[in-house]
Amino acid sequence: MSGSLHKLHRRGRWQNLQLSLCMTAFLVLTACGPAPAGPAPAILEEFPVDPADTPAASLPTNTAAPTPEPTPVPLERPLYTLTVMLDYPAKTVSVDQTTIYPNHNGEPLTNLVLAVVPNLWAGCFNLTALSIDGAPVGNYSLDGQRLEAPLSQPLAPGSMLTISIQYTLTLPFIDQVDPNQERPRIFGYTNRQINLTNWYPFVVPHRPGHGWVLHDPWYYGEHLVYQAADYDLTLTTNPGVVVAASGLAEAAGASTRYTLTAGRMFAISASPEFQTLSTTVRDVTVTSYFFPFYESGGQVVLDTSARAVELYSQRYGPYPHKTLAAVMGDFNDGMEYSAFYFQSRDFYNLYDGSPISYLVFVSAHETAHQWWFETVANDQAEYPWLDESLCTYSERIFYETYYPDQIPNWWYIRIDQYNPQGWVDIQVYEGGGFRPYTNAVYFRGAYFIEEVRLRIGDAAFFAFLQDYRSQLAGKISTPQDFFRILNQHTAADYSDLLAAYFSTPPTP
Repeated sequence: MSGSLHKLHRRGRWQNLQLSLCMTAFLVLTACGPAPAGPAPAILEEFPVDPADTPAASLPTNTAAPTPEPTPVPLERPLYTLTVMLDYPAKTVSVDQTTIYPNHNGEPLTNLVLAVVPNLWAGCFNLTALSIDGAPVGNYSLDGQRLEAPLSQPLAPGSMLTISIQYTLTLPFIDQVDPNQERPRIFGYTNRQINLTNWYPFVVPHRPGHGWVLHDPWYYGEHLVYQAADYDLTLTTNPGVVVAASGLAEAAGASTRYTLTAGRMFAISASPEFQTLSTTVRDVTVTSYFFPFYESGGQVVLDTSARAVELYSQRYGPYPHKTLAAVMGDFNDGMEYSAFYFQSRDFYNLYDGSPISYLVFVSAHETAHQWWFETVANDQAEYPWLDESLCTYSERIFYETYYPDQIPNWWYIRIDQYNPQGWVDIQVYEGGGFRPYTNAVYFRGAYFIEEVRLRIGDAAFFAFLQDYRSQLAGKISTPQDFFRILNQHTAADYSDLLAAYFSTPPTP
């Protein structure tokens, strides 16, 4: 679409708008919990700013003192506030969304890029209104999953703006899959379930000196990169529909309000057939959602997830949220989201009571993503090994703790029977198919992590993982970050491992 942005012509009106936005942000933040004591929290950078990528500031030509502007309210992360109406029988969703976006990118922004993944399906995404700082946006472009909107004036570092967007979703039927797609689609509905994944427009990360990061989708693997954000979502749906969601839930009249802090994305699954089992580990409520006649599998998923939360909290650092939803998918795939993951329908069907089963080790794997993907994010298209190899190896850590006699069986059934080959550091587009891709990134990646552990010893290995999580929490990691922090914990020479597993051995 094309048109023109409405501009604010009078300084007084602009100042009033800024003050209004600041007060709105303050009220929203304080509504989510008590005001923090002491100084304002430090601002986290998603991508570290390289001084070489940051243009030098030009000298002013006018020495007159500038007119003071209102001080923006500092937001540590973007804040998404969504009011959602889910009509389960009609398979439609209506959304009123407001996003307060702070510029912590170290350079002025002249445009915004949002990922709108539902627009990849014809007739699914219907945008009804879009405005920035109260001014309607007419000259935006929406091409596939990419929504780009110019800004009427650059957004300076340390400043923020408000994006208001209204839209509806007409959900696609999940079985309607592109024949070239090598894994089932999750977004949409089946006869038993509605799944909202990557369903709302979100501002993609901005890499200083390089621009907005939004990769093309692929037939397998993941292509999106997520900036950490806060969520305040109010959901209304039909009576009798059970909802699994990424956030902490509280009743809000006929609706339910969910809040999530520092999440990568907010997922929802809804079904009138869901049954649930819950437990508490530490201060985390873990809930297993499953369909009728799958209670035994639902219990296994619950137990595995709870034990994994306890173990990984000890080994890696604290679990990042207050809840974890483990959801049976009415499709044959598993997938991680913030405080939420799907478990494949087939794994429930194949479960035979043995601890060496996909239902167990994939549950341990998906739970590990709450550390490697959620707390420490990465570019899943360019560097998928950063999360997938660590999560696959986390399964090994799970078994050595709870089923040590089963470790050889785990290596064979999970990995060795596929005779994995390939370079660990391939991009998602270079995999050559789902099985060769997982063999290289997941399975060879797990062997690389194992050899690093053996080379440097357990004490250094787990100290490294805890430090890696601590230093990169809330950020987007790179291979350089991984090896930089690893080298802070060992003087061992592992260059031979890099040459054996990496097509382009990274330099810390």
